[in-house]
Amino acid sequence: MMNRADTAPGAIEWFRYARQVQKEQLQQLAQQGRLVSQLSHLVHMLQCERGASNIWLCSEGRLYEPERRASAALVDEQARGFMQMLNPDAMSAAPGLCQRIASAVWSLEQLPDLRRALSAHSVDASTATSRYSRVIRHLLNIIPQLNDAIDNPALAGRLVALYSFMQGKELVGQERALGALGFTQGSFSDDLRQQLVDRIDGQQPCFDGFLTLTSATLKTLFCEHGLAGLEIEQLRRIACTRQPAPDAGEAALRWFGLQTHRLEQLRSLEEALISELMAEVVLLLRDDDAQALQAATLDDPASDNLLFTLDRQLLPLVRQQARELEQLTGQLASLKEMLEERKVIDKAKSVLMAHQNMNEEQAWHCLRRMAMDKNQRMIEVARALLTVSALWQGAAKT
Repeated sequence: MMNRADTAPGAIEWFRYARQVQKEQLQQLAQQGRLVSQLSHLVHMLQCERGASNIWLCSEGRLYEPERRASAALVDEQARGFMQMLNPDAMSAAPGLCQRIASAVWSLEQLPDLRRALSAHSVDASTATSRYSRVIRHLLNIIPQLNDAIDNPALAGRLVALYSFMQGKELVGQERALGALGFTQGSFSDDLRQQLVDRIDGQQPCFDGFLTLTSATLKTLFCEHGLAGLEIEQLRRIACTRQPAPDAGEAALRWFGLQTHRLEQLRSLEEALISELMAEVVLLLRDDDAQALQAATLDDPASDNLLFTLDRQLLPLVRQQARELEQLTGQLASLKEMLEERKVIDKAKSVLMAHQNMNEEQAWHCLRRMAMDKNQRMIEVARALLTVSALWQGAAKT
């Protein structure tokens, strides 16, 4: 009679296989962590280029010409490094991640056209800001997709914290660009003022999510260096409540300088977040090796008592981790839902741009006005518009 061990792997083999799979996942995450680090550098330089280009356009080419060219060169350098890391075979990327990467690469390929339009003064500051923001949005959309294969609450929490933080930082960058536009022009329209308010209000939920999940050290650093200071708050009040006094652009440069300093502080915190994530991966890889050595006790008859003791010690921890992972999964699902809603709104904007001869900013304001008139969320209006558009196209074909 054939022994069962001759035909099927035993407990030791399964334990070793589980360790091997876990180690491969951690090594994969380490590779993705390096990708996130490169992506964050690229996003930061794009935020710099967007800000410098905004000031340059608003001042009709008088200000920030050297900064605009320098930041564009740095974006190209970071983009080359980012592209070199996109090896599908090495990353073993899931379809969803591949699609996000494809969208990000496509948006980067549009940068030369945008820069030519800038140099020719054939694009206004508001449209240029929107186009830069779209590139950044596609890049940031990659990060939540990396979390799908993570079953460790500590790692999942750090990645969600990082994504929330980067979203908040991007809203700070957009606030800088919109405020610079109004202060350089010497006036804030109602629409521009509302956009500015939306960016300011949107920062808090993002940073709250980050603060909930990050370490005590980074919480302290954020409270000390990441919040808007008194001078920024004073300029915010001017921008959001009244028109700035004529000052030959001094308020615009002061606003831009203060917000740039804040973004640099946030960038330092962002690097610390990424370092903590990578350190956690390295620690888990070391623990994995130690556990593999401990697995040798499984073939010892005396190990049953040890396993029973470990079960009693680990079961509460496993349950706690399961609850934490469930909460993190819910938070990530909310973030992904926000991204999907943005995609629907972008499609609705494209319909308005194609059929109503609007630019992107006008289409966004049109959707927003319809939502306010109907007392509905913008996503509901966007979905209704896409449904009507689909019906109209179907009727046109018949």
